[in-house]
Amino acid sequence: MKSISIKGSKRESVGKKATKALRNAGQVPCVIYGGDQPMHFSAPELAFKGLVYTPDAHTVDIELEGATYRAILQDIQFHPVTDRILHVDFYQIFDDKEVMMLIPVKFVGSSKGVLNGGVLRKNNRTLRVKALPDNLPDFIEADITNLKIGNKLYVTALENEAYKFMHPDNTVVCQVRTSRNAVNVDDEDEEEGETADAPEETAAE
Repeated sequence: MKSISIKGSKRESVGKKATKALRNAGQVPCVIYGGDQPMHFSAPELAFKGLVYTPDAHTVDIELEGATYRAILQDIQFHPVTDRILHVDFYQIFDDKEVMMLIPVKFVGSSKGVLNGGVLRKNNRTLRVKALPDNLPDFIEADITNLKIGNKLYVTALENEAYKFMHPDNTVVCQVRTSRNAVNVDDEDEEEGETADAPEETAAE
């Protein structure tokens, strides 16, 4: 998984007045959980651009006073009007401990059902997985090529030895639904089979 770096400064005061002053100075108050105790720090708002405004999943190397902490984004709060980042929670991760994380799904291929006029419904654009940090994927690839109208792609079809899905086996990742423009067309293989049978039937007569 890709990683980005954020350089921050530890916070001595976490009161409302100090927090407001940080935000006015273009800094974002943050907390790292998961270690021996929570660590409060702040970092420039611009430092979060590559982490927040992207569909990709990342781990984060947070540098605080010469020490580096590896973490993942756990929660983020935005201002309801300006959309500025108000607060960020991180969760510290360790190489030998599994961690849960939401990973984006990348849909690839051209669905047979969609080509026949069906509509692809993406039920889950992200999936929660559990894995060691080094086994966390940047994204989960879902091949929709063989989906016909009415077919569903379940999470079990995407299983991988490197990580475990934290969803029930009957979780639908995507499905092809019918539409007014849908055409009921058999597979090419089936059509070829029907064409191949015709001369034999004629010959038999």
